[in-house]
Amino acid sequence: MSAAMKRSFTLAMLLALGLAPSARAANEADYKAAYAAAEAASKEAAGLRNQWTVTVSTMAAAKKAADGGDFDRATAAAKEAEALAKASIFQAASEKEAWKAMEIR
Repeated sequence: MSAAMKRSFTLAMLLALGLAPSARAANEADYKAAYAAAEAASKEAAGLRNQWTVTVSTMAAAKKAADGGDFDRATAAAKEAEALAKASIFQAASEKEAWKAMEIR
């Protein structure tokens, strides 16, 4: 694993761990806002051809939890999906030029 990939993974984990549950219960509006942000970041990552599969599955879990009425879990999953998408965007940006350093000369 390259140093840039390790940094990307570390960033993703730090972002995910920073998503501690809030003191109040989430509602449908909270979920919709979080899901919209996750969806936007995921689309950006897909546009960079670096959308992680775990982001897609986390978004699906958020939608499933919301469909079941569990907006706390749905909001948390949507925020996690956004963090994962942003980490994949960061990875795409850092790897854009980093591959040159790994080229055999």
